[in-house]
Amino acid sequence: MNARSRWLMTAVGLGILLNPLNSSMISVAITRLQHEYQLDFTAVSWIIFAFYIASAIAQPVMGKASDLFGRRKIFLAGLVVSFVIFLLAPLSPNFGWLVVSRVAQAIGTSMMVAVGMAIIRIHITEKQATALSVLSIFLSGAAAIGPFVGGALIEWWDWPAIFMVNIPFVVASFITAWRTIPKDEPTSTVGRRSLTIRGWMTLIDAPGILLFTVGLIALLVSMLAVKSSGHIALWNIAMGSLGLVALGAFVRHELRTPSPFIPLRTFAKYPALTWVNVQFILVNLLFYALFFGFPSYLQTVRHVSELHTGILMLTLGLSSLVISPIAGRWIEKSGPWPSLLLSALLMTFGSVWIVTLNQNSPIVSVGLALAAFGVSNGMNAVGMQATLFNSAPKEMIGVASGLFNTSRYLGTILSSLLTGIVMGDRFSAGGFRTLGIILTFIALALLVMNLRRTKTPHPAEEPG
Repeated sequence: MNARSRWLMTAVGLGILLNPLNSSMISVAITRLQHEYQLDFTAVSWIIFAFYIASAIAQPVMGKASDLFGRRKIFLAGLVVSFVIFLLAPLSPNFGWLVVSRVAQAIGTSMMVAVGMAIIRIHITEKQATALSVLSIFLSGAAAIGPFVGGALIEWWDWPAIFMVNIPFVVASFITAWRTIPKDEPTSTVGRRSLTIRGWMTLIDAPGILLFTVGLIALLVSMLAVKSSGHIALWNIAMGSLGLVALGAFVRHELRTPSPFIPLRTFAKYPALTWVNVQFILVNLLFYALFFGFPSYLQTVRHVSELHTGILMLTLGLSSLVISPIAGRWIEKSGPWPSLLLSALLMTFGSVWIVTLNQNSPIVSVGLALAAFGVSNGMNAVGMQATLFNSAPKEMIGVASGLFNTSRYLGTILSSLLTGIVMGDRFSAGGFRTLGIILTFIALALLVMNLRRTKTPHPAEEPG
């Protein structure tokens, strides 16, 4: 990899790390925000839900926008939006405004993730598996070390610092991106001419986005309210029904519209791409349920400080960072499936280990589980991205990347929902053990899927 490619990787990496870094730093701040705003665990979880719902919506939209209007423009615009939000978020007068800031933050950082993957795919043509491993260091590494960074910032300053710390990354990424990302032409003439408001709404599929958002939020509100109140009320049923109807209408609309928000027909056309996204949803459901569960377990059940919680969570981050380049070289030689199989084994081991934890378990037991999930996360990050690139045609890599990252956030949304339902108003040791049991079954399902896939690999995904 030549010097220009390395600088390009740096520019993209500094930009795309903002999304996972900010999705993970907040995990250590949950307990502090509960006390700050006098909220229960379910209510404060909306600061997580809001970020992931907005990211799930923004990812495919920005992937489409990059294919139409140029990846460089979208990437730089995302940095500008993020810079403004990182300055304003600490000034939020109440929790509602903080949630709104998180939504805007998710949109700004999402403008870089799908676009960044496409930039690397197009402009770095040699040793792409190695490039992916470097990219995964920024993605999975930033997500993994986020709790440590957040814990240190909260311990030494306060929660607003987790927003301000992003500004140097934004500035550095903008300067290097401006100099190194090649100018690109839109892949469609739509990007070269002005559109009316109606044209823009059609282009981004505003009706589809609205139906998806209403359906998802209505279902989340309904299920969390039932868990919080302990009984099913009429309005819970009405809200849940609204969510199901909206999501049903969303599926019907997406199959009919010429410019869908989520191109569902693509899954029927490319079965391998479908499998990648389904597995990625399950992987992220499992990983992020634990990623947000462990800090709350350590702080609420074990009474560990934010700083020491962050230090313990660093075990996960370091494991991911160390294994990612090793996984990249392994995948170049053997293809993605062996690494994905080992990753599933480690997730199963880690989930079973969680079930054995109690209030008196030695801290080394927690570190062992975190290390297992860290190694698994590093292998998944590289292996799943390599599988995605092998499954998607080059001309639709922007859309495929958007779908891939939407699957990531659907998994994280489901993880937050699962954690909220299991825990309710108060995080407890028993609830954490129950969560571990549920996640063990998910890990076993992933293991079976990878065993079957290893026996019958797709020809396009063979190494070499």
